[in-house]
Amino acid sequence: MKPRIAVFLQPQHAEYDQIRQAALEAEEMGADVIYNWDHFYPLYKEDGTQWAEGERREGKHFECWTMLASWAEATSTVDIGPLVTCNSYRNPELLADMARTVDHISGGRVILGIGSGWFEQDYDEYGYEFGSAIWRLKELEKSLERIVERMKKLDPQPTRKIPILIGGGGEKVTLRITAKYADIWHGFATRTEERSGIETVAHKNNVLNNWCKEIGRNPKEIERSIGIDIKRIDKADDLLEAGATEVTLAVNGPGYDLAPVKEWISWRDSKG
Repeated sequence: MKPRIAVFLQPQHAEYDQIRQAALEAEEMGADVIYNWDHFYPLYKEDGTQWAEGERREGKHFECWTMLASWAEATSTVDIGPLVTCNSYRNPELLADMARTVDHISGGRVILGIGSGWFEQDYDEYGYEFGSAIWRLKELEKSLERIVERMKKLDPQPTRKIPILIGGGGEKVTLRITAKYADIWHGFATRTEERSGIETVAHKNNVLNNWCKEIGRNPKEIERSIGIDIKRIDKADDLLEAGATEVTLAVNGPGYDLAPVKEWISWRDSKG
């Protein structure tokens, strides 16, 4: 099976027309998925560099799910979704209904990406309780149970079983929750002191596989979406060997230079 190519349009520092145009261009190129993210402030500076620790982040930004509703109308073939929804920002029943609505608008192309949340400035500015990391993970697990139950009650029902994507690499809790609820897992090819980026992917995949076996689920039921530096096309085949089924390529605003995506799409198509 060919790997999927996902374009991760970071909705920061740009006018909405620029974001929408980038989504249309990514679809025309042949991307399989287009993701945005769920934040209220930019995560990176306009030049792509990071703010110093503790420095306040400012810049143009737009809300995640209203944007996805627009993409659902503007596009026609690509899957769309958040990478990822912050569980803390919306009541889980409401989130299920929002995803179901975008599912219908798009004709069955939405992915419900979700995570426990981490960006404290968002929480503080919008009045959400930040709590601890483990508390947010416990809340995520509770919310996923509620989302699954609410989906069963919605009228009309979603056009398909909306795939749930869970982002995060915590081996004791996040990947256990992923094994239980996710159709797609999203992680990053991140280098650590112990492992190269590719080795990290292979290791996390093995941990997830083991959690699946522990709860009695077939690991093959969960797709593996892996983020990697868009310039590292040289690592493409290694990613597949490590277990990736989808490659996620981040593109920053406002310029949204999609030229490197073409090379990845050509690589995908070469896989027959």
